[in-house]
Amino acid sequence: MADHYRLGVLPGDGIGPEIVPAAVQVLDAALAATGAEPVEWVPLPVGAAAIETHGSALPDVTVETLDKLDGWLLGPHDSAAYPAEHRAKLNPSGFLRKHFDLFANIRPAKAFEGTPALVPGLDLVVVRENTEGFYADRSTYRGTGEFMPTADVAIAMGIFTRPAIERIARQALELASRRRRHLTIVHKANVLRTSTGFFLEICRELAAGYPEVEVDDFHIDAMTVHLVRHGADFDVLVTENMFGDILSDLTGELAGSLGIAPSINASYDRAMAQAAHGSAPDIAGRGLANPTAMIASGAMLLDWLGSEHAKQAATLVDRGLRTAVASGVRTADLGGTAGTAEFTDAVVAAINESA
Repeated sequence: MADHYRLGVLPGDGIGPEIVPAAVQVLDAALAATGAEPVEWVPLPVGAAAIETHGSALPDVTVETLDKLDGWLLGPHDSAAYPAEHRAKLNPSGFLRKHFDLFANIRPAKAFEGTPALVPGLDLVVVRENTEGFYADRSTYRGTGEFMPTADVAIAMGIFTRPAIERIARQALELASRRRRHLTIVHKANVLRTSTGFFLEICRELAAGYPEVEVDDFHIDAMTVHLVRHGADFDVLVTENMFGDILSDLTGELAGSLGIAPSINASYDRAMAQAAHGSAPDIAGRGLANPTAMIASGAMLLDWLGSEHAKQAATLVDRGLRTAVASGVRTADLGGTAGTAEFTDAVVAAINESA
């Protein structure tokens, strides 16, 4: 693949305008260290700032431009704080995942050496089906899967289809085959026999084509206990939308902090880098936010892009993050005193020194 990429930059809300530029700074440094062509960054309006300037949290110009790009960085959004008429719509992240069919949400959780991880040695990836399941905002072609037939009855549909399950199962199996060859299917087939039982059945069917991968499965409630007790024993988890969202928040904290929890949302031809955490409005604008998750999400995007230089740069970013943390430069959530800018500068320095 070519080295020249056009990538969108959507800062988002809260701490987004602090951590997204930090990610751009680090990715630029890593790419430069490999000799790659500079990325053409394309700033685009989103979130509360876009409501003020364009009357929409996700203006048409943003969506239309994203369609022409190789991928993008999306900062966290604080849609709960939007005016009521905007809260009633799909939030920016949900809309983009649905509109671009970003069916695979890949969320690694890896502890940093020397940090207070609740599960030392944790190194796993949650592979979350991103387009249906129990998330009503993504489970129907038009509208949502929630409705009220009377004023006293609320109904939510969980949607499970063979094509969606097959493609996420393949993503998880391919990933497991490149890692430690262990896949865990997470479901609730003892109660939700038709829906999550279908998910389990199809994942098992496809796993037969990967004899090198050890496959087991657990109920979602038991899985939370296993992760807390011996999370380091797991490699790749695959599950439906809502279960994956919950488990990946848990694994992020078990690794040390949601501030280090990255993710990408990908289809076959485009990807969106997005930290797993929220917008943290309580510390926004104070320079305290941990940019690790956003930086690591950007590295995942580089790796997904696939060129030799992009993959080399992704490796440099990961190494730079771990070197900075190991040297004692840490934000408050990891027990340190560094601010966003100081930590970012330390990562860039580590990249430059190791290149």
